[in-house]
Amino acid sequence: PVLSTTVMRGVLVSKFGDPDVLEIRRDLPIPKPEANEVLVKVAAVGVNPVDTYIRSGNYARLPVLPYIPGNDMAGTVVFAGADVKNVKEGERVASFMHVKSGAYAEYCVVNSNWLVSLPDDYDFRKGAAVGTPYFTAYRALFTKGNAKPSDIVLVHGASGGVGMAVCQFALSQGITVYGTAGSDEGIKAVRTQGIKKVFNHREEGYTEKIMKATGGKGPDLIIEMLSNVNLNRDLQMLAPNGRVIIVGCRGPIEINPRLMMGKESRVEGVGLFVTPQNDFSNMSKIITAGLKQGWLDPAVGSEYSLNSAEKAHKDIIHNKGAQGKMVLIV
Repeated sequence: PVLSTTVMRGVLVSKFGDPDVLEIRRDLPIPKPEANEVLVKVAAVGVNPVDTYIRSGNYARLPVLPYIPGNDMAGTVVFAGADVKNVKEGERVASFMHVKSGAYAEYCVVNSNWLVSLPDDYDFRKGAAVGTPYFTAYRALFTKGNAKPSDIVLVHGASGGVGMAVCQFALSQGITVYGTAGSDEGIKAVRTQGIKKVFNHREEGYTEKIMKATGGKGPDLIIEMLSNVNLNRDLQMLAPNGRVIIVGCRGPIEINPRLMMGKESRVEGVGLFVTPQNDFSNMSKIITAGLKQGWLDPAVGSEYSLNSAEKAHKDIIHNKGAQGKMVLIV
């Protein structure tokens, strides 16, 4: 590719640790794409809790140091390798995994199989909110959760990127959805998605309110964003033959397995890193259609400049209640 420079601005992590290990650099080499890859000029990057787990060194799959963080970006293809068939130069795209060179930078290299095409004039900030949240949401709700229109689904933590995506997918299939959030703003954000019953999960006794709303039966499916706090109460709430799908966890929890026996309920986890390529290409087609037709509409929350990545990493873990997807503007 012919670019006016060979270096770029980006965020580099040279050792695992607290948010202050995120170093802003202006001398990083612009990565070179191989035949099946594209070079993308990054416009916006989605910040995910998993970015902070990896940065701190507390994650099962750690990159080789030094590395540029991030997997969810939106931008414009500036160069496509010789073998790339599915996207072309000048097209707006979003990534959802395996950004080879890392997304917190002005340019990145991605295998073209891991890209979603965006509509021509699509807002890059919304594009950066697509990747991890929408693929996780679909996999949790349908592949693992096997959600059906007759189900009552509780999105336990509905106001963040994944929660909002689950709500949109579920509503598109006529599923009854209840949500929880941890702040008044979060509750309002979930209501704007069309969810009528939203509960404050920081309030004493909120699970009783959920049980009452379901007529005492409990939800058939719970999509769980903070299992290390909520899993045992999820098992108490579940309807017979219900299932909990774990999307988020920040530590261990003690549960009583007896709660699962009487109801024959089950608990499953979701991990995009172990999702087969075939599942990704199917999800990618559905998500692309949803974005184009407008029934998937990513909600963007707080925005930060790339230079403020350290603050973003602090805020995503210590927020008082999420509202949409956190993005870095490049």
